Amino acid sequence: MAGFALAACAAAAARPAAGQPGAPAPKPAAAAAAAAAPAAAPFEQRFSVCLACHGASGQSQTPLTPSLGGQPAFFAMTQLFLLRDGRRGKPVMIEQARGMSNDDLRAFAEAISRLPPPPPAEPPEARRFERGRALAAQHRCGVCHNPDYSGREQMPRLANQREDYLLEAMREFASGRRLGYGAAMTQELSGLSDTDLADLAHFLAHQPVSRSY
Repeated sequence: MAGFALAACAAAAARPAAGQPGAPAPKPAAAAAAAAAPAAAPFEQRFSVCLACHGASGQSQTPLTPSLGGQPAFFAMTQLFLLRDGRRGKPVMIEQARGMSNDDLRAFAEAISRLPPPPPAEPPEARRFERGRALAAQHRCGVCHNPDYSGREQMPRLANQREDYLLEAMREFASGRRLGYGAAMTQELSGLSDTDLADLAHFLAHQPVSRSY
């Protein structure tokens, strides 16, 4: 099963990465933790390096750094595969993934998928939420990402992702700087104004969390 999943990851990697835009450079403490966690270290120590930037429970408190909690395991494995291959991410992340075995990728991905997704931090702004809801329906976001935006297979969870991160990701898709697993995201978002993207991000960041994948 692990071999099949990694073969699927390799097939996905042959296309442009669908991952999320690169986070800001890690804080010095996180970089130090990464340097202290070689590939031979216990799993818990190595996994704690991920959580240093992405939040103690996979719920990021760092601007422009995505929450990992609740992401589908296959999506997480694909992103880790791309990191190991040096095809996405910051240097410190690539360095951590470089020594991972296929079993490591599977273990990290499963651990990420078991972390709890964050609840909405605060009530949404009603007008922006409704505008975002209409845009999500118009651009069929729920077709690939599930009607509740929980994500599935290699499609990331959008529900309750950090709003600033979602906006940055969609700006990159809209501009064509990021293509994903094809041009679908760019096609759907390229005609939207920055206000539209901001309202769509606001809507997605304030969803009830579900684990329907």
